[in-house]
Amino acid sequence: MSTESLPAADVFARGCPSRPVLQNITGRWGVLILAALVDDAHRFAELHRRVDGVSERMLSQTLRTLERDGLVHRAVLGTVPPHVEYSLTDLGRRITAPLLGLVEVVEGSIPEIVAAQRDYDRSH
Repeated sequence: MSTESLPAADVFARGCPSRPVLQNITGRWGVLILAALVDDAHRFAELHRRVDGVSERMLSQTLRTLERDGLVHRAVLGTVPPHVEYSLTDLGRRITAPLLGLVEVVEGSIPEIVAAQRDYDRSH
């Protein structure tokens, strides 16, 4: 199917191809991996250390998914032993930029969020 024959994207439509991509980006690890790659390319082990708590299996699976979506580039370097680096594509940078704003707002709002959670937990 060519891109010219695709209907306009509508994330609220059940069959829209934007839905699974949005899930890949905003899932548990997608945002963190994209944010970790924003400043520089990283090898797998570096990403594994940076994204605390992600398993190697889930990191690998998420990187593959983000690569398939065109957001991450996987480069095999011609070294001995071979090294693999991951970086954001231009599309990945475009999509990650607003995500970083969200991350900053969440981090800056943690005192209010924790207070709201405490209030909620006390009343329920």
